[in-house]
Amino acid sequence: MEETLDAVGTWWAQAWERLTPTAPPGAPGAALWWVLGAVLAAVAVPPLWRRLRVLVTVVHELGHGLVGVLFGRRFTGLVLRGDMSGHAVTVGKAGGAGRVLSTWAGYPAPAVVGAVLVRLAGSGWSPPVLGLLTVVLLGALLRVRSLYTAAVMVALTAGTAALWWWGSPSLQAAVLLGLGLFLLVGAWRHLGALLAGPSAGSDATVLARLTIVPRWCWTLSFAVVLAGASWLSLGPLARLLGV
Repeated sequence: MEETLDAVGTWWAQAWERLTPTAPPGAPGAALWWVLGAVLAAVAVPPLWRRLRVLVTVVHELGHGLVGVLFGRRFTGLVLRGDMSGHAVTVGKAGGAGRVLSTWAGYPAPAVVGAVLVRLAGSGWSPPVLGLLTVVLLGALLRVRSLYTAAVMVALTAGTAALWWWGSPSLQAAVLLGLGLFLLVGAWRHLGALLAGPSAGSDATVLARLTIVPRWCWTLSFAVVLAGASWLSLGPLARLLGV
């Protein structure tokens, strides 16, 4: 028993150390230009985008679920599909502020999370951010409702946890910067798809049914948040890239 307690104590001490902010890694601008190039390729090259856009979908759906919980709904299910779409299941009143806000949160979520990651990537806060992301993904694992969803979420959780536990500060910062930029640009691509072909089940259409506000107003609200998140990311990104 004593050995077990010692092992738990040692693990907790190591975990706490990895949750503590570090000195900014000071990654060279040249390396971060490679990160930027990889992100642009991931978004612009159709085969890469088709496979990687699931990251944007995960944050979109978790945005629905987590905001729903904050406003009194229960987040009971997460489903991702092979075409990289998905949906989150929240339980509560059929209408009201909780339903409206949880429905609205999907499209802004990737941009907001992306902006936060970009701003924190080079500040030394990468370890606690990765620890928090690991906890959120572990919680989401309890809500998966399909084998494909479970496979994707296990892979994301394992990768995030490994980067948090074993990654160097410079690697953590580079990955968070790349992920933040990918989510930002991916959020704009998702909004573009909504504008190109709104469906009867799209978030903006559902919001229009739930309220007296027309669909175009909700779509505009998504764009405003995305623009704000992008603007907030420009300064930190410029400093990191040395421009």
